[in-house]
Amino acid sequence: MARRCPHDRLTQRARAARFHAAASSRCTRRPHVPMATWRARAGAVQEAAQARTLPSASPQPRKPGRERERGMADAGAAEADIERLPADLLAHVLSLLPSFRDLSMAGGVSWRWRRAVERSLASRRRLSFAGQRTGDDTAARLVCAAVNLRDLDISRSCWGCHITDEGLIKIATADCVKNLTSISLWGLAGITDKGVVHLVSRAYSLQHLNIGGTFITDESLYAVANNCTNLKSIILWSCRHVTEAGLVALVNKCPRLECINVGGMRVPPESFVNLLTLSPALQIRSIPQILNAGVQVS
Repeated sequence: MARRCPHDRLTQRARAARFHAAASSRCTRRPHVPMATWRARAGAVQEAAQARTLPSASPQPRKPGRERERGMADAGAAEADIERLPADLLAHVLSLLPSFRDLSMAGGVSWRWRRAVERSLASRRRLSFAGQRTGDDTAARLVCAAVNLRDLDISRSCWGCHITDEGLIKIATADCVKNLTSISLWGLAGITDKGVVHLVSRAYSLQHLNIGGTFITDESLYAVANNCTNLKSIILWSCRHVTEAGLVALVNKCPRLECINVGGMRVPPESFVNLLTLSPALQIRSIPQILNAGVQVS
């Protein structure tokens, strides 16, 4: 029997050891995972890493969409349609604006709109600034444009109509003043005899005047008596600087005078008796106490 070489014995032992090691490794090997699963896991890990490291993207400004562009196109078409309106019709549309601020802004759109505003004002017979924040320049400009005006109301309201003597002096230069039949300056604390005298000195057709709540004196009443002979009614409520002399001048020089409101004045009751002697048909209103029993208090 042939003897084996020691080298062969070492080789057999090495093979046996290698076999046992491979067998033990197969027993402890992890279960098989499909390649698709590994790819999914790798993608998730990569996205998580990017979310942690990359800064958040800032929102991009929105671009006007089709709806916005369509709305702008419709507005442009509407403006073009308004521009094609006849001048008379455009003036009528502008005359329906309730706010004189809107009317002034409309006059700045174009020369055509400015002419339409002028025509709209020219057709007005009544102009009221009550409730509007109006200054001297704006009021004078609008009144000067209203050439056919008959009724002017510049009464002070809760918002305030900031008219001073300068405004009344500018208004007095308007062509329509000589045709005004009614003027209301009620509550304008910024006016004095200076502005009132300028205004009423040209109001030859004036029939109704409301000047209550102001600081006028007899000087204004003298101007009314000398220039407004068609006067029918006057409101002097709370005009505490007016005296009997001014009232007598009114009654003597205004033969058509029918009614005087003297509530809150400092004139004594005896003065009203003298007025009734001059004009028995005169109605004196808002009298708290009167000596003559024949005087009607309303």
